[in-house]
Amino acid sequence: MMNSALAAAVQSLRGRRRSVASLDALAGVPVPADRVRTLSDPADFRATLLQRIANAKRRILIAVLYLQDDEAGREVLAALYAARSACPGLQIAVFVDWHRAQRGLIGKAASSGNAALYSEMAGRLGPGVPIHGVPVQTREWMGVMHLKGFIIDDSVLYSGASINDVYLHRFDRYRLDRYHLIESDRLADSMAALMTGVLQTNAAVCRVDAAVRPKTRSLRSAIISFRRVLAKSRYGVASGVVGQGEVAITPLLGFGSRDNALNSAILQMIHRAEQRLVLFTPYFNLPGPVRRAIDEKIRQRCRVTIVVGDKTANDFYIPPEQPFSTIGALPYLYEANLRRFCKAHQDAVDRGLLDLHLWRHENHTFHLKGLLVDDDYALITGSNLNPRAWRLDLENGLLIHDPQRRLLAQHQTELAGILAHTRRLDHHSALDAADTYPLPVQRILKRLARTRADRLVNQVL
Repeated sequence: MMNSALAAAVQSLRGRRRSVASLDALAGVPVPADRVRTLSDPADFRATLLQRIANAKRRILIAVLYLQDDEAGREVLAALYAARSACPGLQIAVFVDWHRAQRGLIGKAASSGNAALYSEMAGRLGPGVPIHGVPVQTREWMGVMHLKGFIIDDSVLYSGASINDVYLHRFDRYRLDRYHLIESDRLADSMAALMTGVLQTNAAVCRVDAAVRPKTRSLRSAIISFRRVLAKSRYGVASGVVGQGEVAITPLLGFGSRDNALNSAILQMIHRAEQRLVLFTPYFNLPGPVRRAIDEKIRQRCRVTIVVGDKTANDFYIPPEQPFSTIGALPYLYEANLRRFCKAHQDAVDRGLLDLHLWRHENHTFHLKGLLVDDDYALITGSNLNPRAWRLDLENGLLIHDPQRRLLAQHQTELAGILAHTRRLDHHSALDAADTYPLPVQRILKRLARTRADRLVNQVL
């Protein structure tokens, strides 16, 4: 049986569609600031995740884009099965994107995807770790389940990372994200309610650990109905008074271009910035409303810092010595976007109003997302802050309001660690020009520009 707080949250999720609220009107969960901890790196994230799974007594609910069939993925799955064996009454559910789970990696040979691992382990170890595939659309390119969060008992471990060797720094390479551990039963209940009360119970959501799965086309009607449910869903949060030494944390859901609570909060945070705005994004392809809001902040002489990965730190980057595939053009497309943006704002860059930082650390990759505003608002999210996240994918995030600046030192330490591997872009000419790109990339970009398809591509990537 669900406890009363969880039941109330589910009931709130099933209510009528509500218009998005202003930041001041958002209900937040009061959390003591010393119960919010920023983890230092992917290895710390992996160790914390495995330790929390091993010690779980009541529930483990996980939402990620994918759980990969590799060493890290198998390690996490094995930990989940071990936790169930040690505590038979443990509630366990994993939610991944339906489409992503059933295909191989882009640019690699066709395969049955990660679902083969799930069904093999379920057949060998039993049905104790159900893995649910969430279809946001009938085609992956039209939208994916991009929710993030690890709910373990009364704690929330939140990161934009999925589960694989690189995200968890299982071997030599890592993909840097942001990692936060929050101890709050009310926040955990709210996020759990959406997983179990909206996702798990819907007819469109099917098990991907089953040996036999329905075809996506047979789920078409259910997916269409599911999208209507998602468009009306919100995290249920009761208003609470933030006391001394506490912060307010609001879980936000984002889906679709209308009444999107997460998108609204992002825009309001940008508009509210007076002294400083920091934005992290792995792929420089800002949605129009975000770009225009940033332009306005620069005009108002608010200092804007944007941290983005260098093209070589993009997870789609293909070194010149390796065989090229079309997907390898994406990092260059993002760099071209950044070059145009820098050129358009060169005066602000020269005056120190706009700081563009490119992250690069050896052969590692970059996947940071989120916002920091004037030392009192922060957003941790899985949203890539691009048009696809803005309009197509199912996203979430945690908005932190910290008027007492209790988390300021953590934010400053996190930011300093990130910037340690960046260089400031002083001039747009410091970025490679298109005529220096590999010839296959030049051909693709010219073809896209000639047909104006680059605009369409930017909307779905």
